Amino acid sequence: MPIQPIRLFGDPVLRKPAIEVVDFDKELRRLVEDLTDTMMGAPGAGLAAPQIGVGLRVFTWYVDGEPGHLVNPRLDLSDEVQDGPEGCLSIPGLSIDCRRAMRAVARGFNMYGDPVTIEGTELLARALQHETDHLDGVLFIDRLDTEARKAAMKAIRESEWFGLEAPQIKVSPHATHGLGF
Repeated sequence: MPIQPIRLFGDPVLRKPAIEVVDFDKELRRLVEDLTDTMMGAPGAGLAAPQIGVGLRVFTWYVDGEPGHLVNPRLDLSDEVQDGPEGCLSIPGLSIDCRRAMRAVARGFNMYGDPVTIEGTELLARALQHETDHLDGVLFIDRLDTEARKAAMKAIRESEWFGLEAPQIKVSPHATHGLGF
């Protein structure tokens, strides 16, 4: 499958909540393949559909040598927390400590519509939370304290990629049920 362009910070698609998947069809399987190929090519630990301009609740991950995907996720988080470096393919070159739950249990579906439960700690828990945030229009920098967020925004404004051109909007090749971007 082709590697898709990753939308960068400032693109409005990254701030819009994604909609639930209702059709577990060939188009959804192609979307999962595109997400996986794009994530692996970047490379990254996760990628959500809005990051390639598709407003559906789907994401992929690649943690500890294990790829996976989840459709329509719901998270249960532990009270125990972890602090650690976090980055985002939509904010290239930025890595900053972010507080997340130490353990996450994600329930959803695979690309065929079968129910699945994914349990993870540390990096997998971080990836599940980060990618689910993308589906809600939330970026990891939104979870930073005031001082860290100011530093992150300064780094973003000073980056080579920020503000060079307006975000490029393309028509999605995936079914968006009239709610495409």
